[in-house]
Amino acid sequence: RCQAGPGCCGVHLQTQQEVKMRMTGMALHVIRTDGFLALYNGLSASLCRQMSYSLTRFAIYDTAKNYLGQGRQGPPPFYQKVLVAAAGGEAGLTGGFIGTPADMVNVRSVLSAPPGLLAPTVLIPICLSAEGLKKLFSGASVASLRGAFVTVGQLSCYDQAKQLVLATGFLSDNIFTHFLSSFIAGLCATFLCQPLDVVKTRMMNSHGEYRGVAHCAVETAKLGPLAFYKGFVPAAVRLIPHTVLTFVFLEQLRKYFGIKVTT
Repeated sequence: RCQAGPGCCGVHLQTQQEVKMRMTGMALHVIRTDGFLALYNGLSASLCRQMSYSLTRFAIYDTAKNYLGQGRQGPPPFYQKVLVAAAGGEAGLTGGFIGTPADMVNVRSVLSAPPGLLAPTVLIPICLSAEGLKKLFSGASVASLRGAFVTVGQLSCYDQAKQLVLATGFLSDNIFTHFLSSFIAGLCATFLCQPLDVVKTRMMNSHGEYRGVAHCAVETAKLGPLAFYKGFVPAAVRLIPHTVLTFVFLEQLRKYFGIKVTT
C-alpha cells in the first residue's frame, strides 16, 4: 500500500510489480505534476543517511586496510580487501545497520513527505507513532547485507581497479585514473546491490505484507529473476556518478592533506 496518494504506484520503480513508466517518463511526470524541486524530495534524509552510513563504512574500511598493510610490501590482495569491506572489518555490515533509520526516513519522505521536509521532522513522528522505534530498523538485516555488498563494490573494487589501471603503466595516479577506477567500481556496486535494494525497498515500504526478508525475497522471485534488477538503469544513474564524485573528491582531499594511500 502506498501512502503518497493515487497514481504514485505507477512511478515507484522498485516496489511496483508492473513498470508503467520508464525513468525519463517518470521524471517528466514528476516535474509536470509537482515541479522540478520534487525530484529532490527526501534530500535532507538522503544527506543524513550518507553522513551516518558512508562515513562509517569508509572509516572502518580504511582503518582495517591500513592495519593489514603494516609491514607488507605492496598492497594487500583483493580477497583481503573484500573481507575487510564485507565482513572482516564489518565496514559494510556496521555502516548498513547504522544508516538504516535515515534510509527508512529517506524512503518514506520520497513517497509521502511534502517537499523540503527535514529528516528529523519525519523521524520524530515515526518514533512516536504506533509503529514505534523498531520500525526505524525495518529491513536492517537487508540494509546491513546491502552495505556489505556496496562496500565491496565501491571500496574494494575501486582499490583493485585503480591498482590494475596503474599496473598497465599507461596512466599515472591522476584524476583520470580516479575517474576510470571509480566508474568501474560504481558499475560493480550497482550490479551487486540492485537485488538487495529491491528487497530492502519493498521491506521498508511494506505495512505487514511480508513475514520477513526471506518471504519478501520469495515473493519478489515469483515475478521472475529480472524482478531483482527492476530499476537497474536509474540505480546505475544514481550510484555511478555518486561513486565517481566520492572518489575523485576523496583522492583530491588525500592529496591536499598529504595522506599516502596503499592501493
